[in-house]
This record gives sequence, C-alpha cells and structure tokens, in this order.
Amino acid sequence: MNYKKKNKFALNDLELLVNKLCRQKMPVDGFLELLSKIESNFFQNPQLELELLLSNGLPLDILENEVFLKTALTSIENQSFCVVDIETNGSNIRCGQIIEIGAVKYKNGKIIETYDSLVYAKEIPSYIQEVTSIVPLMLEDAPRLQTVLEEFKLFLEDDVFVAHDIKFDYKFISDSFEKYNLGKLQNRKMCTIELAKRTIEAQRYGLDFLKELLDIDKHQQHRALNDALSTTHILQRCLKNIPQEVQTAEDLIGFSKSDNLLVNNKKR
Repeated sequence: MNYKKKNKFALNDLELLVNKLCRQKMPVDGFLELLSKIESNFFQNPQLELELLLSNGLPLDILENEVFLKTALTSIENQSFCVVDIETNGSNIRCGQIIEIGAVKYKNGKIIETYDSLVYAKEIPSYIQEVTSIVPLMLEDAPRLQTVLEEFKLFLEDDVFVAHDIKFDYKFISDSFEKYNLGKLQNRKMCTIELAKRTIEAQRYGLDFLKELLDIDKHQQHRALNDALSTTHILQRCLKNIPQEVQTAEDLIGFSKSDNLLVNNKKR
C-alpha cells in the first residue's frame, strides 16, 4: 500500500535507491550498478559498499539473485522494532554527548529484550540534572561512550529504529557512531509522534501528555529506559488503530509519514 507522503526535503541518491526497493525487488547486478553511481559512497567497490550498508543496519537481503528490503516483505507482527531513547548533556555532539541509552526490542506484541547503560561524562549541566536526576557521581564508574555505542550497535542490529523524537535520537546516535568510526546509521526509522498523530486522538503528542492520556506508568520520567518503555507502550497502542491495509513494516513506516492525520480526517 502506497500512502501519499509529504516531500519536505530532497532525497539523496541512497534514499532514492532504497525507495525503489520499497516498491520492488531488484536484480543484484542492477542494484550494484546503481549503488556504484552514488557520489557519497565510502568505497569505490559497490560490493564493499553493500557490505558497509548491511553493517550499518540497512535491512537488505539477497535471494535468488535479487536484492530486497526486508521491511517491505516482513509483516508488522514479525518485524522487530528497537525503541530507543537517549539522555545527553548537550544538544549535539559538538557541545555534548550521550550520557544514557535505553532501548527496547519489541516484536509480535511483546517486549523481548532491553538495553540500558549510563555513559561516563565529566560534566552535566544543572538543568539536565534536574530533568533527568542523573548527577556526575552516577557516571564516574560508567563505561566510556565508545564501548556503549559498540554494545548498542550490536543490540540494534537491522531492526526498525523507533523513537518519540526520531530527528533528535537517530541523528545524535548516528553522529556519535561516525565520531567513533562506527559507521552511519542506515536502519529504517519511524517516529511515534508521527504515528500517534495518525492513530490516537490527542490535543498534544509530547511523551508526557500521551503517557497521561493513555495511563502509562509515569514514574522515573526522563530516564532513557523508562522513556523507551513508555514509547513502546505508545507504539503498541498505535498499532491497534492502524488501517487494515497496513500490513508490512514498510507500509507502517509509510503510513507514519502520510497525509492521513486524524485532524485532517475530521475536517472532511
């Protein structure tokens, strides 16, 4: 099912290639030829570039000499979603770093695994200490950021990356990966703010408001794992309200970016 999407930004060549795979499989030779023409490639050899994309979480597979996007064929029930939240001591990696990562693997209506780690840092601004209750003393014996990022990358695999503010969490983690030579995130991604706007009637869609509206546990707010668990419950509630024709993980990602806002539907 192809939902009408809002094109706010120009897509890069890799995104255009992935969009082709959202619609249909491609012969391996044809895929590698298109891949070789992408100017931003790290390698000149497209086979090596393919291996890099796989290692960075792009869910590609090859069967009978055809390349396909696994999320385009995997049902929502069989798709593994990695719901992520981070706490940081700055707004981007130039002025801060991750100080906590929490993540939840969710599949077929169940939480199957979690990841949670504080991260060593020397300083935490006072306002962040107030919001998160994370103080410098708590981080003194925490693992270094590179170690945590390496662990998290193994945990994430090629799951669909889900967050309640996808632009912030995904970019911050991807930029952190690149800073430590761990690649660049290529996982398919989905924002529960955007999905909730299409499945849950609410006055606002911030995490705290939806937790209140949906009666989700409100203890220990603004800690990474707790917020990731809350976001998982929001995802679970959203999935109960999706249209019947939304069947695959890629359908769901497309639906979350579509024009099917509840507020728009009310006006019709």
